[in-house]
Amino acid sequence: MYDFTYQRAVSVDDAAAKVEGADDAMLMAGGMTLLPTLKQRLAQPSDVVDLSGISGLAGISVEGDKVVVGAMTTHATVAASADVKSKIPALADLADGIGDPQVRNRGTIGGSIANNDPAADYPSACVGLGATIVTNQREIAADDFFTGLFETALDDGEVVTAVKFPTPSKAAYMKFPNPASRYAIVGVFVAQGSDGVRVAVTGAGQDGVFRASEMESALASNFSADAVANISVPEGDLNYDIHASSEYRAHLVTVMAKRAVNKAG
Repeated sequence: MYDFTYQRAVSVDDAAAKVEGADDAMLMAGGMTLLPTLKQRLAQPSDVVDLSGISGLAGISVEGDKVVVGAMTTHATVAASADVKSKIPALADLADGIGDPQVRNRGTIGGSIANNDPAADYPSACVGLGATIVTNQREIAADDFFTGLFETALDDGEVVTAVKFPTPSKAAYMKFPNPASRYAIVGVFVAQGSDGVRVAVTGAGQDGVFRASEMESALASNFSADAVANISVPEGDLNYDIHASSEYRAHLVTVMAKRAVNKAG
């Protein structure tokens, strides 16, 4: 681990000011990704700004037809929330399958989406449900938030404060997990709501989470597993590594989509 200056923020404005006042600062939420990255010397920030001391960033509420999840809310809290289970059971199910109990009780939704790991689960829920990411500066549609591998639309000093999830009429998430890390080798989130059908894929894309538009069109006409059974995504756009080839990932996208549709139906 390289030397850095540790700073503990007391408010969102304070966190933003500390980031903007440092040479190369990084925000820390639960630390589930950042701390291992620092230990392995894969990052060398001048400062680490800890968000855990900021009150009001954790919690879940229902506002009209939306479920609002505070950025510092842990995965375990989302999984156990009666509001989430009632309004968006697929989101609770997704959160319950992240990592292990230690990760779920420490990791946060804001940290996960701000990091935008290409195999993370939450980006698929955000895109699949058409969520809105709220920051200290603006609101960003999920379709515009995730911009590439470990990249988002966040500016320097911009802090995620909450995520607003619209309540769908149907939704489900299915993933083929890495047996060790529980990260998604491929995960597919399917949702039907007021703006139609959305299918979001994580774990497979070279640029991170993406929408399977052909599957969306098919499901809009016939919301059944048969509608997507013969639809595949192009292999050339998919990841390949020691865990799965791009060909296998393409196969898994179709399989997980079928399972998600059956589960949602």
